[in-house]
This record gives sequence, structure tokens and C-alpha cells, in this order.
Amino acid sequence: MTSRNSIVLRNHVVKSIILLRGQKVMLDADLALLYGIPTKVLKQAVKRNANRFPSDFMFELTEEEKNKLVTNCDHLAKQKYSPYLPYAFTAHSVVNL
Repeated sequence: MTSRNSIVLRNHVVKSIILLRGQKVMLDADLALLYGIPTKVLKQAVKRNANRFPSDFMFELTEEEKNKLVTNCDHLAKQKYSPYLPYAFTAHSVVNL
């Protein structure tokens, strides 16, 4: 990985960390992008292996939280019309993934 790629990756990660419910989290779409997989694949893998993770590993956003994030975070604009509520992964869970 070149230095430039490293900087771009770091900027993406920093931009993707949000404070929600008093925790630093990354949304499923940002985490999937980081791993280079579709969000649907990430969610399916986590659901299939739910018993491997602690209960505070992630949480589903409420409709109100989703709307607030879409309004305040430009990079989440595509979430506006999604019928699905995003999952938020805690900082601890991101490290474990």
C-alpha cells in the first residue's frame, strides 16, 4: 500500500466514525466499503454468526436516528431512500471484525 492510499484510507475511516448513543460507531455501509464488500454481504455474515459476538457488538438505528444522520452526513445521502435501517458497529466490534 502506498503512502497516498494509506492517507486516503485513514481519511475514510476518520470520516466514517460517528458518535451515536454515546458511542463511537461505524455504520454498516462504511464498514462494508472499507472491506470492499456489499453492505448486504456484511449484514448477512454478521447475522449468520450472531452467536459469536457479544450483545453490545452492534445495534440497529431507529428511523429517527437514520434520518438525522442522512441530514447531517453528506456521505450518507444514499441511505435516505433505503427501506432498511442501518446497523451501527461499536469501535470494539470494528476491531474484532
